[in-house]
Amino acid sequence: MTKEQRIQLAYENFKKGYNCCQSVVLAFADVLPLDEEILEKVTLGFGAGFGRTRNLCGAVSAFGFVCGLMHDKEATLSDDKTDVYKQITELDKKFKELNGTDNCGELLKNVKNLTQGYVPQVRDDEYYKVRPCAKFVIDSTGLLYDLLRESGKNV
Repeated sequence: MTKEQRIQLAYENFKKGYNCCQSVVLAFADVLPLDEEILEKVTLGFGAGFGRTRNLCGAVSAFGFVCGLMHDKEATLSDDKTDVYKQITELDKKFKELNGTDNCGELLKNVKNLTQGYVPQVRDDEYYKVRPCAKFVIDSTGLLYDLLRESGKNV
């Protein structure tokens, strides 16, 4: 699949109602070692800045899922963590360069009528007009694709 196709798939996932993390992770489902239903479930709580707490952007938290699942096992756990942490750090830095922050609350600070609490907002036309989240899903998917290709992964 091309980079553009993965980005389009992530965007379509978001428009279907998946959270930011799910949208990105599911765009790589065909190359990950878990089936799509499991991926959908394990990423469910990582939207809206981790369970709607507005902390780490869900599209950024997807870096950890995809990099971890695509990682080739190293000799030691320490080596595994070092490699994956390095990838995530590089991706996070690039995301911040594009968007200024990786914090969901900061990314959404200019969205009017942003609801509070744990109940997600209704996904209607108005939601998609004012919400910049699709951009973050697109950015994260593109960054992941580039990193994985540079790492020799067939994505």
